[in-house]
Amino acid sequence: MHNNTFHLLGIGLICVIIGAGLLLAMVGRELAPGGGLTARGRWLLATGLGTGVIAFAAKLALILFILARPQWLVAPSIALANHRVEPPPPALYDTPASGRYVWQALPLQAPSPAENPWSTAKAALGERLFHDRRLSADGRVACADCHALQRHAGADGRPRAIGIHQQQGPRNTPTVWNAAFAPALFWDARADSLEAQALGPLFNPKEMGLGDPAELEQWVRDDGDYRREFAAAFGPQSPIDLVHIARAIAAYERTLITPQSPYDRFVRGEQGALTPAQLRGMALFAEVGCVQCHSGANFSDGTRRLFPANPTPFDARYRLHEEANRTWRVPSLRNVARTAPYFHNGAVATLEEAVRVMASAQLALPLAGQAPQPPLWSEAEQALAAPARAPLDDAQVADLVAFLHALTGDALQSGESELVGLARHQE
Repeated sequence: MHNNTFHLLGIGLICVIIGAGLLLAMVGRELAPGGGLTARGRWLLATGLGTGVIAFAAKLALILFILARPQWLVAPSIALANHRVEPPPPALYDTPASGRYVWQALPLQAPSPAENPWSTAKAALGERLFHDRRLSADGRVACADCHALQRHAGADGRPRAIGIHQQQGPRNTPTVWNAAFAPALFWDARADSLEAQALGPLFNPKEMGLGDPAELEQWVRDDGDYRREFAAAFGPQSPIDLVHIARAIAAYERTLITPQSPYDRFVRGEQGALTPAQLRGMALFAEVGCVQCHSGANFSDGTRRLFPANPTPFDARYRLHEEANRTWRVPSLRNVARTAPYFHNGAVATLEEAVRVMASAQLALPLAGQAPQPPLWSEAEQALAAPARAPLDDAQVADLVAFLHALTGDALQSGESELVGLARHQE
């Protein structure tokens, strides 16, 4: 386009020069003698006609420049459309292993089911029930004793739960923080809601050990303070029964969320919220495949998965096969840096070691100093089930751990109480 324009400009300039010459010849030889013009008149006539020629030449040049569409005459949007922009470098979630993974911040409030809409009065009642040790058979164990909200980030810091009469349960205590976003609860995913989960520990003989549900209902009815709080939460005509006890506890647990962490602030636009090590760990978290299970805003897809899924040297060391059941609910990784020890049996004490176990058992990644595992042959599918992969070195483990620390809620970092605090719903 530009070359053609310059050719036209050159031709136009030649035409203007020729035209000016012809004009001067006409003035000098024909118009001036025929009109009897003096020298002054000839000059004025040549000037007037020359001005017209110059104006025509200027208009022609302007038209040709517009046709050339130089950038300084084109609208910015058009100029940008015609300008070649180099593609940006891949984002943190653009990885060959997982494709484009979209990172999500946790919602600022938890959803409530239609049959149990949230209210301040209901959550306050649930808070009291959650901390009341009288709801256990020996009067010494409350929900809050196994789910220490600040000290152990909603877990208990033990390998396995301890219930009434110091009985040890079979599994590690999951955190109650952000359980409101889990589609399934308990390690075996047997509860599909907070309401269903709330009643389980009350009647488990190794946890709170209550026997007859009717006795619990009658005991709550006989407490004058509870009667007033149930009336405020559910209305004076609503019965005080197991259904409403569970709904109150669930309403309180829906306030126990941590939507503000360094990770959440980063995803919402605060670019300085994560350290370089945490950013590297975030990229690696997607690249090696952690997001296949620990996905979404709550870092869990809510499904049950085989664990361990691959042969691993950690199996015997941490008794990962000690139970016949080998499928467990994928836990949320939020606040995971504060909920040691790890896994269903609480056998792994540190987050660094938990990362190594998961890399080996679930991702089939060899660790530093180990020879890569050969590809696994699937005879049924007549295919290689898992190709050999590069080892995960200690520096990468450290970066992954740094990123997991960024999932700790700001309120837990500072030790502030989040008692129906920043996560409290608007009625």
